[in-house]
Order: sequence, then C-alpha cells, then structure tokens
Amino acid sequence: MRPFTYERPVDVRAAVAAAAGRPDTAYLGGGTNLVDLMRLGVATPQTLVDVTRISSRAIEETDGGLLIGAGARNGDLAADPLVRRVHPLLARAVLEGASGQIRNMATVAGNLMQRTRCPYFQDVTKPCNKRRPGSGCPARQGDHRNLAIFGHSEHCVATHPSDMAVALAALDALVHVEGPGGARTVPMPGLHRLPGDEPDRDTVLAPGELITAVEVPRLPFAARSRYRKVRDRASFAFAVVSVAAALDVAGGVVRDCRIALGGVAHAPWRAEAAEAALRGAAATPEEFARAADAELARSSPLPHNAFKAPLLRNVLVRTLTDIVEAP
Repeated sequence: MRPFTYERPVDVRAAVAAAAGRPDTAYLGGGTNLVDLMRLGVATPQTLVDVTRISSRAIEETDGGLLIGAGARNGDLAADPLVRRVHPLLARAVLEGASGQIRNMATVAGNLMQRTRCPYFQDVTKPCNKRRPGSGCPARQGDHRNLAIFGHSEHCVATHPSDMAVALAALDALVHVEGPGGARTVPMPGLHRLPGDEPDRDTVLAPGELITAVEVPRLPFAARSRYRKVRDRASFAFAVVSVAAALDVAGGVVRDCRIALGGVAHAPWRAEAAEAALRGAAATPEEFARAADAELARSSPLPHNAFKAPLLRNVLVRTLTDIVEAP
C-alpha cells in the first residue's frame, strides 16, 4: 500500500473543503471496498478524508418516504423495521450483499460508490481502460462470463456490483450530495454512468462531491415487492443476475410497476422496456415473459455470457409471478 495522508474533518462542509481541488483525495466511510483496492494497488489516493464521524446514520420516515443517512450501516438498514415493512425489496437486497461482518461495517454511501469486481480492473498487471484509460479492455476477448450484457461499450464491459443500488434504482431513489458548488440531488437511476468512451468515470459526481443521504420516495405498492439474486454459490458472492421488482395489480391487470436489474450492466439497469410492456397487461406469466423479451431485445451479450439472457428471463418471470401469487 502506498503512503497517504489522513484527515478527519469536523463537519460535512470541512470535508468537502478538504477534498475540493484535490483529485487524488478519497472519502473514507466503512472502507470495505476502498481499503481492499488500496491494498491491491488499484486505488492510490494521496489523502483520505475520514467522514465516518460526520455522516448521519439515521433512518427516518418523512412525509415523502424514507431518508437514509449516508453513514447508515448496511446491517442496520436491512434490519430496520420500517424499511422491512414499506420497502421489503430494499431490505432483502442489502441482506443478499456481502457477509454479516461486512454489512455491519459498510455504509450506504460507500455501497453506492463501490467499484467493479471485474478481474482485469483488480489486477494491476493487466491493462484496463477503467484503471488506465486507453490501455484496452481485455475482458471483451477474455474472461467476461460475469460481465455486462446491457449498455457496455468497446471500452468496458464491467458490471456494477451493488445489490442495494439495484433496489434503489427500482424505487426512484434520490441521492443527496454536497460539493464545492453546493448541495444537489441526483436521481437513481442516473447516479451511475454507462461506460461509453469514459469507462474510468463510474458516477456523475464531480470531484469533491460527497453523498450525505439517500431519499426513497413513498411508493404505496412497494410493499408488494421482491429482490431475487442468482449467484454462483450460496455464500458471499456477487450477482450473476438479479431482479428488483414491485407490482401494482388490480383485477388481474398491472396498473404500474418498477423493475431494475443487477449483474448485467455497468450501472443498475432500469428495465424501462419491460415496464412499458407490463403496464396495462394481464398479470400472467405469459405477459411477464413478453415483457422480459422486450427488455432483452436491448441486450448485446458477448460469447461467454450469452447464458445470462435466458437466465434473466426466467428469473424475471419467476419474481413477478411470486409477487402476484403472494398472499
């Protein structure tokens, strides 16, 4: 690990000031991803700005929904009775991510900001456009079994690893940010970028911007929701594919829905084509399959991850069917 300086600011404004104009600075929350990347030599910040003592850990009900502090631990979020009642897919998604020990250390903001687990990104002996722009993307011809089938580019086929981010993308969450230019909110989906020709940029955040909270708007039918994750082993593993879904069904017809997909894109993937196909359709497995096919028409699998398309179709149909059949 390369040497670095360490700062512990007294409040959010001081933290932003400490990072402003210093591109080699990183914010430190739980550190469950950043410290690993520093040990690998992938991340080499010159300064760490510790925000653990100034980031809110509150999980509060508001008139509009939920307000989750950036410093809330993933374990606390998953166990919160309010979250489990009004947004069960969010609680389930957090529980599906990492081990209990990591969930008790990791923060909500850090979870959103975690970086890809693409093997080429994490191996500093290999070229990687995300780590060194212009060096190439060997994953396209090499090991891409677990990588993207939606939204990738010739420069990067990596996937975003967060389970929680997929649920938040389905729930139209808003990310509250403080930066050198002041406060703003960033919608989800919209926080994370597709790679395009700048794969080294994971999010739309500007240098020095700090996540302070995540707002989850009230969605009455979110109580009828599911998060399903398929992975290579039952223990701690990242998604091969995952589905976050909520359905509003009346009289056997889908009035509204929210669907986001994980393990398949550089960002949590909002299934807009599937949602459009479902609204006004019968709430049946046949219509769910038709909606899945509409979404998969937007995909472009690579040779060794083409299996993700039928897998995703089956998982989406099963998840939506389970929501309809639930008491």
